[in-house]
Order: sequence, then C-alpha cells, then structure tokens
Amino acid sequence: MPELPEVEVTRASLARRLLGAQVVAVRLGKPLRWAMGCEPASLAGMRAGDMARRGKYLWLPLAGQDGGVPPPELPRAGGLLLHLGMSGSLNLSDAPGPAGPHDHFDLLTDRGTLRLTDPRRFGAVVWSESLDAEPARKLLARLGAEPFDPALTAHSLHRALRSRRVAIKTALLGGDIVVGAGNIYASEALFLAGIDPRTRCDRIGLMRCDRMLAALRLTLARAIELGGSTLRDFRDAHGVAGAFQAEARVYAREGLACLQCGSTIRRIVQGQRSTFFCPVCQRR
Repeated sequence: MPELPEVEVTRASLARRLLGAQVVAVRLGKPLRWAMGCEPASLAGMRAGDMARRGKYLWLPLAGQDGGVPPPELPRAGGLLLHLGMSGSLNLSDAPGPAGPHDHFDLLTDRGTLRLTDPRRFGAVVWSESLDAEPARKLLARLGAEPFDPALTAHSLHRALRSRRVAIKTALLGGDIVVGAGNIYASEALFLAGIDPRTRCDRIGLMRCDRMLAALRLTLARAIELGGSTLRDFRDAHGVAGAFQAEARVYAREGLACLQCGSTIRRIVQGQRSTFFCPVCQRR
C-alpha cells in the first residue's frame, strides 16, 4: 500500500507540472470506492492550483479558467481529493495511450493526462468544494497530526498516548495520532528509537516519545529522499521505483542478524500486519 512517503513523492513529481494546467476533459473507467460527486464535463476549462497532501490523500485544487467566473453549470472553485488505495498509482503523460482495464480515471489537461491506475479499485477521486467542506471534511476528520508539523511535539505525542492501552505499533498504524507511520516505517522508526513494538502506549514516557518522534521524522524523511519503498509495484509519476526498502534495518529481515547487535531479527503479527524487530535493541 502506498504510504505517506510514496504519496509525498507522487505529489512532488506532479505538482510543478500540473500547476496552472487547464482541464480539457475527464474520462472515468470502472467505479472506484466512492462516486466522484460531480459531472466529469463540468471540470473542463478549470485550472489546477498547487497540489497538496494531507495524510495519504492528495488535494488538487481547481478553479474557473484564468481565475474568472465560470459559466453557471461549472463549479466556481473546489478540487479533487485523490487516494491511491491499496495498489494505485498516478502518472502524468503526454501520450498515455489507450486506457487499460485498471485505468479508472483520466484528467486530460493541456500539460498532459493525469491517469489513476488501480488494479484493486480501492482508490478514490472525489470532488469537494474545499478541504473544510463535505465530503473532504469527513474523509480527513480522523487523521492525526502530520509528522513534520512543528505543532506535533514529544509532549503532545505523550499526551495522546498515555490513555491508550494498545501496543505502540498498533497505535502508530491507526493514523489517528500521527499520520504516515505505515507498516514499514513504523517498524523502522521503532527500531531506531529502541522501542519494542509490543510496548503498551501508556508505558511510554516523555523521553521515549521524544526519541520516537525524532526517529519517525528521520525515517520518513529518508524514505521520501529515496523515493519511497517499492515492494511490489509502486512507481512515482515518472515511473521511477522507490529504494528505501534496500536500507531497511528490520523490515522483512526475519531470521537475519541485527545490523546493530548481531541478534536475530524476529517477526510477529500485530493487527494482521507483520512486525519486525530486534528483541535486544528494542526494549519494552
């Protein structure tokens, strides 16, 4: 599943090229998770603003041509909220070719065609008048803090965790405390922080919260720098695979020696997801 680094890499590879692009047409394929919520033809003539990210959602603002007032049948302003689901990817191409069976959305612009490909159809493209209006507001309501937001501190993280009695890895994957700590990155950040993934949230003190937040930021920043992780089929909008998985210290290394202490990396299942950790370097 594309996680925060992969979505941020996608945003960065699209944003500059799409900024100011004029929509020519929209093509819809098989239905995605939710209906788009507006007539595809109503987007023609609108111009794209600066693409942003919230959690694992991408927001592409759209407004009337040249900033003017569009005809009555067109939305005055709003945007498309996009989600890549379990296996989706976005590609911007000057010559995308005929849509295949897994190509479910094309935004044709004067800068190229933005195409969402999603074999499992858990992705989404939804129109909303703003991020604070429905349906975007409802979809984003449960998202936790952005990991790089200065307002997220060790103290605020500690306050959020101290009433939880679930394992810290489970809490991180929930996304309602902090977004972006997907399965790979949560395992790697907890290793870097020296915290056993089975540790109960309410047993993690302020100092360890400080270490964990720093480790999560370092892990996510490095993943973004390396273009994310490609375990199966993730590619950025230019078709380039991620490379973070090659630097993983615990993820998918079950039975191998810990690169830090030489002990054997273990694998357990938490919330139906594989967790990898070093039983010596990571303490409860």
